[in-house]
Amino acid sequence: MSQQQLGRGPLRSDDSTAPEPGGSGEAARFVGWLGSLGCATAGYVVFQFLFGLLPDSLGGDAARYLIAGVSGIGTAAAAWLAAALVRARAAVGRADANTSAPVAPVPSTPGPLPQIFAAAHDALVTQVSVVDDPARGLLTGWSHSLGESAPSRPTALGTAYGLHIMLDLGVPDGRLSTGDLVDTLWRLRLPGGGWSARSQGTEPRPEITALVLGVLARAGASSERVAAEVGRCTAGFTHELDRAGRESTHVVTTVLRGLLRAAPHSDVIPRLREALVDSAVSDPRRDHLRCWSYRLETPYGLPSALHTAQAVVALDRTARILGEGAASKAAREDGVRWLLACPDAAQDLRNLREEVRRPRPDDPSRHEVLNVRHFTASWTLRALMTPGAREVAEQDGLETEWRALLERAAATVWAAQTDGIWSWGRVENSELRHPMWMTYQGLSALRAHAVWVYRQEETS
Repeated sequence: MSQQQLGRGPLRSDDSTAPEPGGSGEAARFVGWLGSLGCATAGYVVFQFLFGLLPDSLGGDAARYLIAGVSGIGTAAAAWLAAALVRARAAVGRADANTSAPVAPVPSTPGPLPQIFAAAHDALVTQVSVVDDPARGLLTGWSHSLGESAPSRPTALGTAYGLHIMLDLGVPDGRLSTGDLVDTLWRLRLPGGGWSARSQGTEPRPEITALVLGVLARAGASSERVAAEVGRCTAGFTHELDRAGRESTHVVTTVLRGLLRAAPHSDVIPRLREALVDSAVSDPRRDHLRCWSYRLETPYGLPSALHTAQAVVALDRTARILGEGAASKAAREDGVRWLLACPDAAQDLRNLREEVRRPRPDDPSRHEVLNVRHFTASWTLRALMTPGAREVAEQDGLETEWRALLERAAATVWAAQTDGIWSWGRVENSELRHPMWMTYQGLSALRAHAVWVYRQEETS
């Protein structure tokens, strides 16, 4: 397919218009035409024209030859100068067109964060949904995405991310009660315990359950109730009962992050960390550094910047609570080095989609499909802001590459939002353009980046 068919080629500029009659473009074309005749030719034409036009009474043929000759030479010189001027201007125009505008350096803080936070809070308060469900009671929260058709029933996923945002922003006023959001999450709990995404039906799934439990613990929910749900979640998250989940880098890292908030001393956390470390793969294209793909078991799939960043974040958070051994530290540091060795930052920061497919409980021959979209730049930014990432960069003399990629990721996160709400670009369903999870990840990453920048300036 040609570049024009792809929409990338310069077919025609939309703002190209014909020059006005008599305008500068028309004059330039005339001068160019005159110059194209040749300077001597133009001079000779003028000489012949004047010689035939001047009267015989002007003083003889010698005077006529002299006047016509001088005029011809002057015309030739003028034509040469005019053509040279046109060519010089055209060359300057081409040089200007081929010279890229200077790229402004990415500032340490991408923009006015307080205004963005205030706008995000106002948008969430305005779009909160309150539904009186006959079976579950009063539900206060959000659906999967902002801007869905009314009435939009709160979901566990949307409300969990909304509560995360409110806790990050500090709830500046009383228009929205975090207690109502906590109560809603408990009311959305499935009859047998646990939570699931809207597309997953009535079977609890560990990635959604761990997410909800993490934010409930963060909001100060009853530790006894949280502990009971943690037990049910971890009991079902085994290779025998959830093979697809245990093979997924996304699912395992999501469960790890949730458990580190809800049950930091759970005996499942070390086992999940070990599985994550053992599944790192060597990438011959980047000096055989270890990284991660979307799968934790063979066949692994291609190395992925997104999943490597998720693994680095999960391992870093686990190390803060449990410490880390040599194997875990080496894998985490290799993941950072692999991210810094990227030959194309734009490629490594592009957003991704994946599917988590599980056999349906009611019909194992059919699959339950969870479509997952990933905001890659936010994960890369978080991975590079971990304390261990800077240590690796300093040890390896890669501080320049580390800082450049970090700021590129921060700028990419910033560019995806408008007034504090993040957009997923083009989607088939316009109602899914503003997912709650993406706004949470964008706000959380930029908030962490602002704190990180402040700390760097404080220590410098």
